[in-house]
Amino acid sequence: MKPRISPQPPRRFYLTVEAFQMTDQTPLDTDAVALWMADHIKGFQGPVSAIKFTLGQSNPTYALTAQSGRYVLRRKPPGILLKSAHAVEREFRVQNALSGSAVPVARMYKLCEDPSIIGSPFYVMDMIDGVTYNEPHLPDLAREKRRAIILEMNRVLGAIHNVDLSATGLTDFGPEGNYYRRQTDRWTKQYRASETETVADMEALIEWLPNHIPEGGETVALVHGDYRLDNMIFHPTEPRII
Repeated sequence: MKPRISPQPPRRFYLTVEAFQMTDQTPLDTDAVALWMADHIKGFQGPVSAIKFTLGQSNPTYALTAQSGRYVLRRKPPGILLKSAHAVEREFRVQNALSGSAVPVARMYKLCEDPSIIGSPFYVMDMIDGVTYNEPHLPDLAREKRRAIILEMNRVLGAIHNVDLSATGLTDFGPEGNYYRRQTDRWTKQYRASETETVADMEALIEWLPNHIPEGGETVALVHGDYRLDNMIFHPTEPRII
């Protein structure tokens, strides 16, 4: 009789400061952060303590606690980065533009593009208390609750696609036209910059794509480049993305 291996229980992550531990891989100068926030964020009162979120993210992200409240700081990682990668400036601009729209975003406070403050550009936003689900099939929820969450994801996805680019000031967010070719060229360069070995199928794909670019490609809508369940924060008790 073969031994049975029990599956790991499903997990839900509650986004509170206590749910994370500090790591020292990307140290944060909290004194420098406090001085900068005092100059740029109305009502801020220090000092600041920081806890780094240990769940995966491309840009180091910290929960900040100060006398005036709780914040989140998101920064570019230090070192040499791929072109256009880790663009916290772009993140800040889009989320700030979407404030008050049908797309739920945290309140953006301020962007710092001066790398001399903490070693790389960063921005500060509001801390949102909520729930993040890391299992796409939501195994620990009843059918109706899963359905409500999926419908809410669909609602927000539609809201993103229906954003009025003119009203939000995002008409110049990307270059005009040739979207497909620009994407193909960009990802080919990213792949070349990070490849570790030759993969025959990838070489065939890189050769095939430029010869099969569809017509059109005008910029007509806003899209989310990584739209998935664990990139969303839900209300603690309601199937609502916050």
